[in-house]
Amino acid sequence: MLKVGKTDEDMLARLKLYEWYDESRVKSKKILVAGAGALGNEVAKNLVLSGYTKITIVDMDYVVYSNLSRCIFFRKDDADEKRYKAKILASRLSEINEEVDASYYIDRIQNIDLKEYDLILGCLDNIEARLYINSHSYHYRIPYIDGATHGMIGKVQVIVPPETACLQCGMNITHSKMMEKRFSCTGKNVTYFEPNMPSDINTTSIIAAIQVQEALKLTHGMENYIKNVFYFDGNRNFSSVLQIPINPDCPNHV
Repeated sequence: MLKVGKTDEDMLARLKLYEWYDESRVKSKKILVAGAGALGNEVAKNLVLSGYTKITIVDMDYVVYSNLSRCIFFRKDDADEKRYKAKILASRLSEINEEVDASYYIDRIQNIDLKEYDLILGCLDNIEARLYINSHSYHYRIPYIDGATHGMIGKVQVIVPPETACLQCGMNITHSKMMEKRFSCTGKNVTYFEPNMPSDINTTSIIAAIQVQEALKLTHGMENYIKNVFYFDGNRNFSSVLQIPINPDCPNHV
């Protein structure tokens, strides 16, 4: 006989009320989170709360004070000591769930071998790094969920090779000109430095939530994932799914 309140002793009890939720499947997936800033913090938190335990964080920057209003895992001491974001984020995920096995790389994403991962979530702030993940994940047939924010505007693109358009399919000449720019909070190893843009945790939280929601769908083999781009505009209280067809001239689809 199941005692009243017994189910509340299980951290994932409410998730398991979904008939489709498979804890063993979720825990088996090797997840790469590219970027450990505001979006990376929110995505990593949501992954752990959703039951994922095998998580790798990649980021080359250290914590600065402006991160503290948008990054739940960072503390003032981290900024004082200029501790690396990836290391701090990976170490603190186990505070949510002691079963988490989190690793990290303090490096550019371009130096990371992607083929060992089952799913990649992009939380990056530059186009060059995004395109690296896009091309390599498409080549290895690894689903890639790209998230981005700009002030109160955000978007999520779910890329499932070879079924969907990839990130490069929707690129234009403006993106090409920006491709070599390296965006960074610190300016370390930067050849081009872009002025900071407004940012708030609310938009970041929305985009991160959609990314992890889509990760759960892909993990469970669901077909109702976003096959194009989810677009959110907090200024107009508006969201929509925008169509992006596969570009036959895109090199990733040849």
